[in-house]
Amino acid sequence: MIRPIRRRLLLAVAGFGTLAAASILLAPLAGSTSIDLRRAFDTSLPFVENVDAQIFFVARLPRTLAGALVGAALAAAGVVFQGLLRNPLATPFTLGVSAGAALGAMLVITSGWTFGWAGLPAIPIASFAGSVGAVTIVYALARARHGGLSTNVLLLAGVTLNAFFSALILFVQFFADYADLYRMLRWLVGDLDVASYQPILTAVPLLAVAFGVFAWLARPLNLLSLGVDGAETHGIDVRRAQRAAFFSASLATGAAVSIAGPIGFVGIIIPHLVRLIVGADHRVVLPSAALFGAAFLVGCDVLARTLMPPVEVPVGVITAILGGPFFLWLLVRRA
Repeated sequence: MIRPIRRRLLLAVAGFGTLAAASILLAPLAGSTSIDLRRAFDTSLPFVENVDAQIFFVARLPRTLAGALVGAALAAAGVVFQGLLRNPLATPFTLGVSAGAALGAMLVITSGWTFGWAGLPAIPIASFAGSVGAVTIVYALARARHGGLSTNVLLLAGVTLNAFFSALILFVQFFADYADLYRMLRWLVGDLDVASYQPILTAVPLLAVAFGVFAWLARPLNLLSLGVDGAETHGIDVRRAQRAAFFSASLATGAAVSIAGPIGFVGIIIPHLVRLIVGADHRVVLPSAALFGAAFLVGCDVLARTLMPPVEVPVGVITAILGGPFFLWLLVRRA
């Protein structure tokens, strides 16, 4: 006989997994230009002459895969940060990770640096480096004497660092020319228009590590919701769980932002919608949120590509339009 929690997990993964798989399979077919799928997979035609194959494999498939990875990472990181901070309004960007990543990207854009590594351009590298720097600063400030993390100090340090980095970003933008300002705006809004598969392949190992830790964190996050004393009573190593949650969620956020920029609201919309459907058990919420986040962001990207053809709206605009009213509703509901 299947235990109730396993039955709920199987049903949730099957439902959300089907939704994610359908979105990934159908999204490359949608766009302002229709394509013939059989012609796109026709290997008898030279690739340089096969327009359908170029649209499918170069223009649409990479951004669909990027949307699935980024959506899953941000949604799962949102669940972990909310569990760690015991704050339902926490997002993957609350602790300054995105602001540090944005500062690194802005510095590269305005300075014109062109260094690269492993086929990656300068902006994703600088973005990830900036997120690592922000995580290091926040952790150093929030680390308590006993080796654990003070969640109150963690939240305050993250919010303060966010504001400080945002001020530095404005300072950098003040000295940029108009062309660089446009590139900065496009990056800050968040966009899945990746140029190749390389950023995706580079981010996959980082996200694999983060999701491996997420799988272990499901039970500790359930007990951390009882408070530090309650978790320790149930045999949880609170310091280890807090560090694992903070670094794994920050790693997932940094990798996601390096691919697509700071796409907002995914990390707060999806966790709450999933909890309304499957309950609050992190053993079910975490995989469900990752799958639903992938489907949600891929769907938003399809909407961004087809809403005002031939113009493509940045996907961060779509998530903000959907997420802003939801966030306000959540605030009113909690009040």
